[in-house]
Amino acid sequence: MMSTDPSENWPEKQHILVILAHPDDPEFFCGASLARWARDGHKISYVLLTCGDKGRNDFNQHIPGDELCALRHNEERAAADVLGVGDIQFLDRQDGYLVPDLALRRDVVRVIRQAKPDVLVTCDPQNLFATYGLNHPDHRAAGQAVLDAVFPASGNELFFPELLEEGLQPHTPKEVWASLTNQPNVTLDVTDTWEIKIRALKEHKSQIGDPEKLEERIRSRRIEDSSDESPRYEEKFRVINWR
Repeated sequence: MMSTDPSENWPEKQHILVILAHPDDPEFFCGASLARWARDGHKISYVLLTCGDKGRNDFNQHIPGDELCALRHNEERAAADVLGVGDIQFLDRQDGYLVPDLALRRDVVRVIRQAKPDVLVTCDPQNLFATYGLNHPDHRAAGQAVLDAVFPASGNELFFPELLEEGLQPHTPKEVWASLTNQPNVTLDVTDTWEIKIRALKEHKSQIGDPEKLEERIRSRRIEDSSDESPRYEEKFRVINWR
């Protein structure tokens, strides 16, 4: 059963931290929601676990991995500017090799304690099958590492005590929003920021062979009971309240 939009009841401006695997994941998974929250005055920051250095397609085979990494940094910054997102941090782990081990969990706990977000956005690690076939293993690994970091580690000083030596006190976000989920309990109407999402996606030029086809595909994702003349769009999440 879908719940009402929790973000409508946020009592004040929130700090929203987005932790996902690759450049372009925030825009594809929930870009219209991020644009909406930025428009409403919330602070949004990104932590991306890889730089997408293996984001190869037929049309970009000529770009070496190190150049692709640098290019995707720049593309993500441009896309974030379109959405109204502020800070971006890249952990630059290797694309395609992400594993939700203790080392990654500690790194995620570190950034949560550094940023002290009110709201954390990631993706659902249980989503094995996506509309394009198999969900990327990095997506699943990122979501698993983030959820494991939030509970029980980020708010408990007995986990990773070395972080206390860095001056990082325990912190637990109030809410976690898991995007790219097949188990949603919150649906946002993001019709009025869908065009912003499309503009942001177009900044990921190294990943787009045909911008017109991309735009056509994203526009086709209107909800079933809307029309081409008056389309409506939604983004869905699994929301967990921690406190």
